[in-house]
Amino acid sequence: MTTAFVRPDAQAMLAMLETAMEVPMDQMEPVAAREAYVGMRFLVDAEPTELAVIKDLTCPGPAGDIKLRYYDKRATREKGPAIIFYHGGGFVIGDLESHHPYCTEMAAQMDLPLIAVDYRLAPEAPFPAAPDDCEAATRWIVENASSALGIEIDGLIPCGDSAGGNLAIVVAQDLAKKPAAVPVIAQVPIYPVVDSTASEGSMQEFAEGFLLTKDSMDYFMGHYAGVTGDVRCDPIHGDLASSPPTVLITGGLDQLRDQGRAYAAKLIEAGVPVTFMEAKGNIHGLICLRKGIPSSQQDVDDICNALKATLAAL
Repeated sequence: MTTAFVRPDAQAMLAMLETAMEVPMDQMEPVAAREAYVGMRFLVDAEPTELAVIKDLTCPGPAGDIKLRYYDKRATREKGPAIIFYHGGGFVIGDLESHHPYCTEMAAQMDLPLIAVDYRLAPEAPFPAAPDDCEAATRWIVENASSALGIEIDGLIPCGDSAGGNLAIVVAQDLAKKPAAVPVIAQVPIYPVVDSTASEGSMQEFAEGFLLTKDSMDYFMGHYAGVTGDVRCDPIHGDLASSPPTVLITGGLDQLRDQGRAYAAKLIEAGVPVTFMEAKGNIHGLICLRKGIPSSQQDVDDICNALKATLAAL
């Protein structure tokens, strides 16, 4: 255990989960872990924020249809940018339901259309199925926004948490190499995993007792079977100079903290505008814990306010 500062509400939720979770997710079969993860949302996450539009649809993908969910505060809007959201869950768990409250909140606060992507999961579909699906869905959204969503998009903002933060960065890098019909204007990786080889520092310091454990990381990465050093697995090694303006938040008590810090530092060294924040005393998964850890709402507000400032500066 670390001696680092732990927020009182985070400590209380961790204690509650320790008694509530009879079997750790990393000891479950993936299908059961997915059900437990979505079920946990109703225990620890906030209620969804009301929006004018919440619409489910599908788009074609490399291995069949990909489910999407379109969120919008407004029933109609002028041409503008859109957020494309990729959920976390270690590439193994998570779906449109697990991150539904956060997506409603971000769409409401940003007053922008947000489209969530339900990409294929490992181990049934290991690397590179997830980045393949996310890139394909993002390109489809750009090309079909007018007919499928009734909106015109002139800029893309890839966003995601944890594994989804990885995918947001990978999509932005892919679209820098082979541009879509509209540009990526910003990216929002939230406590992203960017380096599968990371094993020191925060990976050891927070290996136990802070929701995301070393055992669960091993479980996720083992199922995902990413290729170490491949930039679509470890995007910290990609062409960072072509990255868009970035808003990045890490959790102060997160195993992924140090690689998030390292990625932000490398972006700054490459000349990319970066707004870096650290949620002091908070844990991995914070955007989906606003009921269990009420102070996480301020962290979510900080993400949205930083993105507003980034877009205003473009």
